[in-house]
Amino acid sequence: MAKCDACGSHENMPYQCRRCGQTFCAEHRLPENHDCPGLDDWNDPGGVFDSGFDDSVDSGGRTSKAKGMVDRMTGTGGPLSYFRGNMAYTMLAVMWITFLLQWLTILVGGAGLHQTLFVLRPAFPEYVWTWVTSVFAHSPTNFLHIVFNSMVIFFFGPLVERYIGSKKFALLFIVSGVLAGLSQTLLTIFEGTVTASTPGVLGASGAALAIMGVLTILNPKLKVLIYFIIPAPIWLLTLGTAAVSVFFIGTGQAGGAGIAHGAHLVGLAVGLAYGQYIKRTQNIRTQNRFRLGGGGPGGGMGGPGRGRF
Repeated sequence: MAKCDACGSHENMPYQCRRCGQTFCAEHRLPENHDCPGLDDWNDPGGVFDSGFDDSVDSGGRTSKAKGMVDRMTGTGGPLSYFRGNMAYTMLAVMWITFLLQWLTILVGGAGLHQTLFVLRPAFPEYVWTWVTSVFAHSPTNFLHIVFNSMVIFFFGPLVERYIGSKKFALLFIVSGVLAGLSQTLLTIFEGTVTASTPGVLGASGAALAIMGVLTILNPKLKVLIYFIIPAPIWLLTLGTAAVSVFFIGTGQAGGAGIAHGAHLVGLAVGLAYGQYIKRTQNIRTQNRFRLGGGGPGGGMGGPGRGRF
C-alpha cells in the first residue's frame, strides 16, 4: 500500500506520474490533478499529450507546420514514437552499433581507416566528422571502456531525460561529448609536440559525466552503489571523479593512463552548468532513489532502474 503524495490517502493500486515520478491515488493520477511541475514547462496547448520533442512556441506559418509534422511523427502511433522518452536508450544503441562498425572497419580497412573515421586526433582536427563519431566510438581493445560508459548512461540517462525532455537530452549528449573531445584535443596540443601518431580521443565519457553533472545538481542526495557495493550520494561520486581528473591534469597528465581526464572535467562542467540552469528555470521535484518500472513520456522502455555505478 502506498501513500498519495497529493492528498495523503493510502492506495492499494497507486499510480506513478511519468513526469515528476511521484505516487498518486486514482483521483490525482493525471498531471493536471496533482499540479505536476512539468505542466509549467509545456508550451504545447495539447498539455500532457506533448510529444516531448518540440518545445518551441507555435508561431504559425512554417514553424507551425514543422511542429505539427514533428508531433505526428513522434506522437502515439507515429513512426518515431519510440524515441519519445527513450532517447537515452537510443544513444546506447548507437554506441553499440558504432562499436560493431569499428570492428568491421578494422577488419576491412585496417587501423588507419578506423582512426580516420572514428578517432578525434590532435594532428587532424580538420576531420570534423570525428568530432561526432568519436563521441559514440570506444576503444576496440578495451571492452570495459564502453561497458562502464553504458552503465552510467543506462542508469542515470533515463532520469535526466525525464527532467529535460528527449530533444534536450540528445542535444546535451552530443554537445557535451563534442566539447569534451575538442577540449582534450587542445590540452594534448598544449602539452607537447603533436605528430600523426599522437593518440586521439574517443568515447562517450564526456557525455556520461555531463549526465552525472545534471543529476548531481538536480538530485545531489540520490543514492548510488559504487562498484555495486558502497552506498554513497551521487554528489560524492561526482566530487571524487572530478578530484581524480584535476590531480592528473595538475601533474601534466591530462591523458594519464590512457584516460582523457580533460574530457571528463569538461563534460562534467557542462552537465553541472546545465543542471544549474534547469534548476533555476524549472520546478523540478526529485526523489532520493530510483524506482523500478514506470516509463518515459512515451511509455516505452523508459523509466529509471535502481541507481548503481
